[in-house]
Amino acid sequence: MSAMNFNTSNQTLRQLLGNGLLYRVPPFQRDYSWTDEEWDDLWQDILGLFAEDGETAHYMGYLVLQSSNNKQFDIIDGQQRLTTISILILAALDHLQKLVNLAIEPEKNQRRKENLQNSYIGYVDPVSLVPRSKLELNRHNNRFYQTYLVPLVAMPVRGLNASEHQLRKAFNWFRDKVAAHSQQSGENVAIFVDTIVDKLFFTTISVTDELNAFKVFETLNARGVRLSSTDLLKNYLFSIIAASNTHEAELKALEERWQRIVEELGSESFPDFLRVYWNSCHRLVRKADLFKTIRRHVVTKEQAFSLLRELDRSASIYAALRNPHESIWQPEERKALEQLLMFNVRQPMSMLMAGYRQFADSQRAVFTQLLQAIAVISFRYNVICNLQTQEQERVYNMVAYKIDDQTLKNLPEILGELQEIYPDDKVFKAAFADKELKTTNSRNKKIVRYILFQIEKQISGQGFDFESDTYNLEHILPENPSEAWSYIEEQNQDKFIYRIGNMTPIERKANRKIGNEGYSEKIETFKTSCFKITSAIPEHYDQWNEAKISARQTQFAKVATAIWKIDSNL
Repeated sequence: MSAMNFNTSNQTLRQLLGNGLLYRVPPFQRDYSWTDEEWDDLWQDILGLFAEDGETAHYMGYLVLQSSNNKQFDIIDGQQRLTTISILILAALDHLQKLVNLAIEPEKNQRRKENLQNSYIGYVDPVSLVPRSKLELNRHNNRFYQTYLVPLVAMPVRGLNASEHQLRKAFNWFRDKVAAHSQQSGENVAIFVDTIVDKLFFTTISVTDELNAFKVFETLNARGVRLSSTDLLKNYLFSIIAASNTHEAELKALEERWQRIVEELGSESFPDFLRVYWNSCHRLVRKADLFKTIRRHVVTKEQAFSLLRELDRSASIYAALRNPHESIWQPEERKALEQLLMFNVRQPMSMLMAGYRQFADSQRAVFTQLLQAIAVISFRYNVICNLQTQEQERVYNMVAYKIDDQTLKNLPEILGELQEIYPDDKVFKAAFADKELKTTNSRNKKIVRYILFQIEKQISGQGFDFESDTYNLEHILPENPSEAWSYIEEQNQDKFIYRIGNMTPIERKANRKIGNEGYSEKIETFKTSCFKITSAIPEHYDQWNEAKISARQTQFAKVATAIWKIDSNL
């Protein structure tokens, strides 16, 4: 950091907004996104300044600013805070105007309003009525801010984008708070504004170029809604492209493409997607190093546009891989994707993306079989054996990279590379025989139903819908054992209730009937069940205890080894 060209200082809001300084949110910066939760946090902090034993000043965190002349600054980090404080001051000015309209000290309050506006907001040209503001927002928010908020005119409620709605809501929220705080006194309003501009202070870091700004930003933990890797990447790509004297049409095309990607994924999914995409065609990058790595690889305008094109093409693939109900999937693919979602396994995503790119159009059967194989590996490795996901991710990335550069060209070669994370039959069988899944967790309950219904299908040949409400999951040793089960020690009850061998599918009405009765009462109902693995219980077990549960689960483990198996050279 010592070699970087930057200045650091602590400044009050009065110092920041004085001396003719101007601030601009770069056109590509994120839209306004604070909500009532952040507004209330700020308001409570401000009220603390007025309390008898309150703070003498309140620290607002870092501002990262970029400027070449120390007069006009681009806000790299801190725009949510500065925008909100500006809206708060505008709400105070609006209240002063209302006092003027109500003929409450009209001359004094008019002067107060004009002085405060000129000092902290800017002024409106008396001839053109064009606002000359100290703050300029991004390309999506600035029109609303300059047209309605700065001149304090009536705001529309229709035809606004989402962030403009937030700006309008913020103004109305603070207007109500200021009105309640001031108690119809213009002097109170002026004291309120003077207090916050003198007692709210920031640490400002001013840099001279974008790269230094991004380096600084990555080290900070500024207050407010933090920029995600989504914003970091967008800012960086725009800074590269805008620095090349790019035509406005190209910037607009880039923004439209970016918006299309974000809408395809949903903003919350973008950071995950970005890492999945990158790891599908590059060496493994950890989450913390992702932005630095991309910045190292993408340094020219051409590379920035190329990355955007690739992200655009890949976004729909990623979204589809996370949604088994997309129309592009064939029935067997849909089943495998549903299983991956049920298992909550994401480690294979980069490899599946690389596999889809390579095989989906020309060799669809290869992709289908690969997807099915991954579902089996995930069941063995993640669900039953519960092995280290870090090692698994390394292997998946290695395979993705080799698929992408066409080192691996067919399914046997790919499966051969995946052998490292395919638990063999002996390991899997042993893990399954001891597996406990607490069905108090809804995901575990679904997985147990899936397992038992698959075992039923393997044994009886009957296929039941494991998600149907027609059937329940019966715990033979009940989750809340009655006195009839007192022959099993309480500590052993806890150990065995959620063992797979203690659970069985059963018709819903039958399950309600038997409740937590003793074993001898339950087996009469089991005998009539349509499930073979349930009706067979009385045939094989004349009593129910720890040994019987283990014996049944061991038998299930043998069946499971045949079900969840890859028929290949593994």
